[in-house]
Amino acid sequence: MNWLLLCRMLGLLGMLVGGSMVFSLPWAFPLLGETDTFEAEGFQGIVSSLVLCLVIGGGLFLIGRRETGTVLRKEALAIVGLGWILSGLLGSLPFLLSGVRHHQGDQIVPITIADAIFESVSGFTTTGASVLTHLEAPPAGAAPDQHLEKLIPRCVLFWRCFTHWLGGMGIIVLFVAVLGQLGAGGKAMMRREVPGPISEAVRPRVRETALTMWAIYVGLSVVLAGILYAEGMSVFDALCHTFGTMATGGFSTWNASVGHFQSSTIEWTLIAFMLLAGTNFNLYYMAISQEKKPGQNPLLRWFAPFYRDPEFRLYLSILSIATFLLAFGLWAEQRYGSLSETIRHAAFMSVSITTTTGFGTEDFDQWSSFSRALLFGLMFVGGCAGSTGGGIKVVRFLLFARILKLEAEQSFRPNVVRPLRIAGVNLDKTLRHEVIVYFSFMLLIFVSSFMLLVAIEPGGPWGQTDGHNIELIDCASAVAATLNNIGPGLGAVGPTMNFSLFAPQSKLLLSLLMLVGRLELFAILVLFMPSFWKTQ
Repeated sequence: MNWLLLCRMLGLLGMLVGGSMVFSLPWAFPLLGETDTFEAEGFQGIVSSLVLCLVIGGGLFLIGRRETGTVLRKEALAIVGLGWILSGLLGSLPFLLSGVRHHQGDQIVPITIADAIFESVSGFTTTGASVLTHLEAPPAGAAPDQHLEKLIPRCVLFWRCFTHWLGGMGIIVLFVAVLGQLGAGGKAMMRREVPGPISEAVRPRVRETALTMWAIYVGLSVVLAGILYAEGMSVFDALCHTFGTMATGGFSTWNASVGHFQSSTIEWTLIAFMLLAGTNFNLYYMAISQEKKPGQNPLLRWFAPFYRDPEFRLYLSILSIATFLLAFGLWAEQRYGSLSETIRHAAFMSVSITTTTGFGTEDFDQWSSFSRALLFGLMFVGGCAGSTGGGIKVVRFLLFARILKLEAEQSFRPNVVRPLRIAGVNLDKTLRHEVIVYFSFMLLIFVSSFMLLVAIEPGGPWGQTDGHNIELIDCASAVAATLNNIGPGLGAVGPTMNFSLFAPQSKLLLSLLMLVGRLELFAILVLFMPSFWKTQ
């Protein structure tokens, strides 16, 4: 392990994270008529955090400044794994230094270190699980009350949502795009961060790939922010909900999430863009860069890469079937007054959970057991490879189904050897092994983390709060929601609840699961192997 090179890269990454905090500072001032006071504590907290990031990052960079070696596979894994951990730790500073408070039972208490790390990691990994309560300021003219006072500065709320946007496309991808000159090392780092087993670079040069992916990401974000503003959101809300949508994160600026706006137009807009964010971004590049053919319809030419991609077709099929089943269940319950409203809520939650965004319009924990079970299953699906979505990824389910089919045929035709194919291309035999290993590891991590969480929270000492008693489904849902980067779960961590009442040890465990899920296991797991750190 080249320690000096590792320090140099982590130092640059730390300074990049600190520099990104600058965008939160303007929101501490009265701006666009959305607030009439200067949030001094929030402003000072952001500035202090920025300075600390630059000091820590600069110190690490100075240690390894003379090292110009090549980033090899080991170093790439270490930079990605430790880089995300470092980003989560540095990103927690604004919460700790800005006077952020939240409810704990009937008391208002300062945010703890475990809380701040949980919130920061949840933001960067685009999980959207939260420990914060009372996000919005009290309504004008409300009587003085400790339960109504503003607990979170608006500039910190912006930073909270902005971490989504940074982590959505990937802080390492941004790092490569900004820094460049990493060659094969940059490509190795991007492969460890961009989700999915067969996501290929869209250009042969890694920096061009990173810049292209970020250009598409920024372009879609600008379009969505403009649409949301035109539909009645404030600039602040439009930006923050754009960050959460395009990163498939789910942090909102309101306790009621998207349901606060009570707008079917906004909900359908977010459904469309959540679906786009869960799509492989390489398909967008392929659609844009295709050569024109004489007489070909431009619209058909643009949609051709999407139609030809089997993962995208399965992705749409899963969302369509899930929406139909949810709508059928909700209609049978007679929960909503009209069929259109039923379909809208079913579509929103199907897309929100499957893409791992986690936005909410309703308390789906009050839906029928069938509907909740369906949503729990969708938590494990995720978006497409190369998207900003979490979860296992649609392509892995596609490959796993084909592997099972091949194995079943092998049982009665042992002499027939068929290749694993997708989109007419024979895939490498190692990919077959990787898919099986991934599913095995996910099952092992889910079960072991579930048992450990139950052990940490014996009998649910926090479970009696507000009449909620902890059950096995609460722990299972918490693990599924964090490991798959969903955010809200069921029961004690449902859409109207949060993770604030978990023990500090549980929050750190769940934070680790968010990182494991976002980086797809190995970039984090290898950090715990002593042999990984040996020189030879």
